[in-house]
Amino acid sequence: MIRPHGSDELNPLFVYDTAENEALQKEAEGLASIVVSSAAAANAVMLGGGYFNPLTGYMNKADAISVAESMKTTSGLFWPTPVLNLLDDAGSIKAGDRIALKDPNVEGNPVVAVMDVEAVETLTADEKKLIADKVYAASPDEAHPGVDAFNAQGNVILSGPIKVLNFSYFQTEFPDTFRTAVEIRNEIAERGWKKIVAFQTRNPMHLAHEELCHMAMERLGCDGLVIHMLLGKLKAGDIPAPVRDAAIRKMVELYFPENSAMVTGYGFDMLYAGPREAVLHAVFRQNMGATHFIIGRDHAGVGDHYGAFDAQTIFDDQVPAGALDIEIFRADHTAYSKKLDKVVMMCEAPDHSKEDFVLLSGTKVRELLGNGIAPPKEFSRPEVAQILMDYYRSIS
Repeated sequence: MIRPHGSDELNPLFVYDTAENEALQKEAEGLASIVVSSAAAANAVMLGGGYFNPLTGYMNKADAISVAESMKTTSGLFWPTPVLNLLDDAGSIKAGDRIALKDPNVEGNPVVAVMDVEAVETLTADEKKLIADKVYAASPDEAHPGVDAFNAQGNVILSGPIKVLNFSYFQTEFPDTFRTAVEIRNEIAERGWKKIVAFQTRNPMHLAHEELCHMAMERLGCDGLVIHMLLGKLKAGDIPAPVRDAAIRKMVELYFPENSAMVTGYGFDMLYAGPREAVLHAVFRQNMGATHFIIGRDHAGVGDHYGAFDAQTIFDDQVPAGALDIEIFRADHTAYSKKLDKVVMMCEAPDHSKEDFVLLSGTKVRELLGNGIAPPKEFSRPEVAQILMDYYRSIS
């Protein structure tokens, strides 16, 4: 199986030993504690599950700035985005303290991790702007949900190693879908897959997405597909995870051969960082055991903030050779061709005009679904459309 990023073995930070986990939870009751941001809690979940291998905890200021500027930590580890625990105020917490990190997303704020604080540092306004500029390609006069979420987290950095005690709400709310990188690697081995392609989604999968996955599997000669959906916080208007989950599972059940596709999810908040987030996605797909990763048009983008294929060209322009072992499958926009009577990549149909494709905007699709009208069969499987129509009717 493919090596994890940065080490020979996967090193998840979740405390799997029951006795040690219980002892840490008891210890945490007597420790100073802070309620972390949703982003920091999601980082803990990803560290706990092995997705952020080989990191051992939250980055300090020097590493965060180095990663923003050069996609490398100060020790030279390739890494595309800072992994931070940002606060408005650290209070009396100081370097050398052992503290409990409390979950903002679960009632009662249970302890999600225990942290050994190595440094307490403050980002200046210029340093915070530098990180936003580099990671999000932020423009000061343009709204960006990722930058807004980053700026809302405060300027104080707590850095140091952590031990993760639970997986927040992801394991309880999505027991059939949430999987750690460890669990996905184990299931890949059990299924006997050798060549695996991963597909990232934060939306339901329409016919074009489904056919893109079939296309990638066929062209790469893959044994299996891991559909890996984001289960964390999204922007307003995005379809909730349980609805996406149900729609994707129905599609796989009806339109994929047995033992060819695995439906899973991971606990992380969307960054909307476009190209940088595409590289981060590749890192944790390698950590979960995928050999290939599909990156399509405007991967992890928001609005028209990034160029259509910036998330692909970053692997040519900014990711050093050998930095990652996982290979990228580059996809163009896929759509149903009326001429060919099938879904194609638009770049592979040079004799087509726009009118030769079935193209619907997200706004139009939501309007149809909200009115109880299924999109055309060339756009969406009827069984998938029914699940989405039921959802839109429930909120109207």
